[in-house]
Amino acid sequence: MWSYILKRILLMVPTLIGVLTLTFVVIQFVPGGPVEQAVHDLRRGQTEGGGGFGLRTHSGVDAQQVEQLKKLYGFDKPPLQRYFLMLGKFARFDLGESYFRHQSVWSLIVSKLPVSISIGLWTFFITYLISVPLGIAKAVQNGSKFDVATSLIVLVGFAIPGFVLGVLLLVLFGGGTFWQLFPLRNLTSDNWATLSAGGKILDYLWHITLPVVASVVGSFAIITMLTKNAFLDEIRKQYVLTARAKGLSERRVLWKHVFRNALLPLIVGFPAAFIGAFFTGSLLIETLFSLDGLGLLSYESVVRRDYPVVLGTLYLFTLIGLATKLISDLCYVWVDPRIQFEQLER
Repeated sequence: MWSYILKRILLMVPTLIGVLTLTFVVIQFVPGGPVEQAVHDLRRGQTEGGGGFGLRTHSGVDAQQVEQLKKLYGFDKPPLQRYFLMLGKFARFDLGESYFRHQSVWSLIVSKLPVSISIGLWTFFITYLISVPLGIAKAVQNGSKFDVATSLIVLVGFAIPGFVLGVLLLVLFGGGTFWQLFPLRNLTSDNWATLSAGGKILDYLWHITLPVVASVVGSFAIITMLTKNAFLDEIRKQYVLTARAKGLSERRVLWKHVFRNALLPLIVGFPAAFIGAFFTGSLLIETLFSLDGLGLLSYESVVRRDYPVVLGTLYLFTLIGLATKLISDLCYVWVDPRIQFEQLER
């Protein structure tokens, strides 16, 4: 086991370097870099007194000011030198500082986490709490009217993009055309600090309802159908027929024999689904409901060419993704002793 874990950890290093190298090379050829954007802002007079750059904006931007900007952002160094400096910082988990927000990348990520964690946790738990029992019920009643009707419902939900559903929810319940039952921005109200403990909980749930509904509806189909198919595969196996032949009740066969084996794929996928729920929040949903999360941060960083934030978040998310994949593989072996590490290496 330890040799397998060590090999996987060692393989993470070239994978991380490859992702960062490819991204670094691509951004060298992207037009409109941070220096160009800062010059454009200065020429438009959007920064007062230099806007933190220490430059005057009344008479345009001369070559000396451009050189100052390049030095400020580190573009006075050759690309190869900047590349190795980046790798050295990332090896120390130093993600750098944002060009335009004047904050460290770590502090930016931490400040955006509450939104992503809120949407991610609720999406994860609600999806599994509804989809797993529904999938079991569909497998037990395979081919029935209930099975057909629920399949149609979850597939329709899967076909509707979360952003479109979010717009519909806002029109119906956010004061767009019909009823203004839910707020349109932030996770809490302005007077949240003055509310009682119960009031804070209700206020938070009031704000998070529409974004979570828009996020989870499209997730039901995958987990539901995966659960149903896993149970159907187990129900058709020989050991189930043997258990029934011994006179065991259907409930005992289902919950004692089938349930444990059928849930293996879902259990193994828990780490990836749990961690992924935090970092795969929908940019469109965050924008639609005015929620300042990691998705919106990543998008704005790409638009503004805020390369420390782009590369820092990419590095962190890639590292978390690789670690989660390793944990998922280990869970597979721990849950099912029939799987050996030698088989995973093939």
